[in-house]
Amino acid sequence: METGIRLGLTLAQIGAVMVAVLLTVALLTLLERKVLGWMQDRMGPMEVGPYGILQPVADGLKLFFKEDIIPAGANKFMFSMAPILSLVPALIGFAVIPFGPDWTIDVGGVDFKPFVITDINIGVLYILAFASIGAYGIILGGWSSNSKYSLLGGLRSAAQLISYELNVGLSIVGVLLLSSSLSLVTITNAQAGGFWNWYFFAWGSFPQAIAFMVFMISSIAETNRTPFDLPEAESELVAGFFTEYSGMRFAFFFLAEYGNMILVSCVATVLFFGGWHAPLEILQGPEWMHGITGIIWFAGKVAFFLFLFFWIRATLPRLRYDQLMRFGWKVLLPIALGNIVVTAIVEYMFPT
Repeated sequence: METGIRLGLTLAQIGAVMVAVLLTVALLTLLERKVLGWMQDRMGPMEVGPYGILQPVADGLKLFFKEDIIPAGANKFMFSMAPILSLVPALIGFAVIPFGPDWTIDVGGVDFKPFVITDINIGVLYILAFASIGAYGIILGGWSSNSKYSLLGGLRSAAQLISYELNVGLSIVGVLLLSSSLSLVTITNAQAGGFWNWYFFAWGSFPQAIAFMVFMISSIAETNRTPFDLPEAESELVAGFFTEYSGMRFAFFFLAEYGNMILVSCVATVLFFGGWHAPLEILQGPEWMHGITGIIWFAGKVAFFLFLFFWIRATLPRLRYDQLMRFGWKVLLPIALGNIVVTAIVEYMFPT
């Protein structure tokens, strides 16, 4: 009986998170075009529904009914599996994200945490591992298409992943030194009490502001967003690794990119900005209210980072490929290593 209740609660949690993520992705496709339009002094989508708010529905229907084409010389199995291999790791990462307070409630004799699907003590490694797997979908999609443009996009993605995945991992090490944990729930709880305890500011220790900058720049490169969208550079490679894709297979790549954007924003919120904790925590009112305000604060921080993705896209031009690689290895890597050394020394000499 308890096993059935636990399974039902877990499936309900997973379903709720997936619905929220997919709805957010649909909303982001509209918001990105609107934000880019406002920044470029134009209106953005305005035709479908009032002020264009039904544009995501129109795009989804178009992709669903679009003809699904497989090139004659393609590896059909790999060509079909690549979009799934990109999408699944982007969604699996949300399993360890704490969206609200670390509460445990009793449901039919089963301990249940409503705001986190699972709290594992290697949550950071879990996310890094699955983020790496997602690149295989891009690489296989480029190779299996039997197209020179797609293959070049896949190879670029492989080189870009190796360069920037390393910097993402190293930028997080400073936070791990301060929190002494790999659990995202523990890291979030360690930043309670006020914004001065957030690791971006880290009052009383070495602030991780530099590490945050490295993390965000590297994450933008990992999600193949402008100005690091070399794997799909339209002016050079038509559409890069998904040149030959159409219909729902193209939609899966699209969902994976925006899903990764949301996941990166959630991780940045948890690691550097206190997760669901408010900047000033004044305990007033019933406990359930703190759960609601916690979710609102978490969503607000994530929304700000997603806006940052749009802002950067509207502002910066695409880098040349040699500039991309040089920046990763010669600029970000030394900065990330230096941050680890300084954080370790400060934490050793002035333990918190």
